[in-house]
Amino acid sequence: MREFEGKWVLITGANRGIGKGISELFAKEGANLITLCRQPSDDSDCFFSFLEQTNGIQIKRYYADLIDHESLNLTLKKVVNENKVIDVLINNAGIAFGASFLMTPVKKLKEVFEVNYFSQVMIMQMIVKSMLKNKSGVILNMASVGGIETNPGYLAYGSSKAALIFATQCLANEVGIYGIRVNAIAPGLIETQMGNYKSDEEKAKVVQRTALRRTGEVEDIAQMVLYLSSDKAKYITGQVIRVDGGR
Repeated sequence: MREFEGKWVLITGANRGIGKGISELFAKEGANLITLCRQPSDDSDCFFSFLEQTNGIQIKRYYADLIDHESLNLTLKKVVNENKVIDVLINNAGIAFGASFLMTPVKKLKEVFEVNYFSQVMIMQMIVKSMLKNKSGVILNMASVGGIETNPGYLAYGSSKAALIFATQCLANEVGIYGIRVNAIAPGLIETQMGNYKSDEEKAKVVQRTALRRTGEVEDIAQMVLYLSSDKAKYITGQVIRVDGGR
């Protein structure tokens, strides 16, 4: 019996980067997936079809741009109405932006918060209502070490992730009595397309102050997501787990 056989896992940003790695790992463990991506693509369709065929699972696909809250709200209502049980929510989708404090326009700051914080809260509010009916569930938010430590250029991204960390702990305190666990993962520098907004020089500096002296891999994060979603972590909630190579 695979660890997540028959479970339903909702993953945002499931078709690229860390989200893609998470999707692959859950599929191998027998989970049925509910994917929420910005828009359909031939590559994504091929990827999800491959996961279904090779792992004998179901994948239900939904689409919404997280910056368009009206569209997101309609899509989330559809997700909840069509999926009476959602065992795990992985809030993974997000955007990155790097610029100094003085060079960060408030308009850009708002945009980053719309995607990295407000849309995440909307998703949690909608999905947790479904979990409350079943008195069980796991929510995992993809935060960042950028939301914990302060470095130049992190105003928009770091602030949004810090807010998400606070929301994670706040929700964990409110829904724990209903058997729902809520945690956040704070990755360090991971080899993904999203991490490419940093220059090679910046990446080298990060690696130099990382104990393992290397960047992380997508699987490093996916394995932690799988663990925190499982019964092995049934007494862990309200936590922010750093997966950063000893940064």
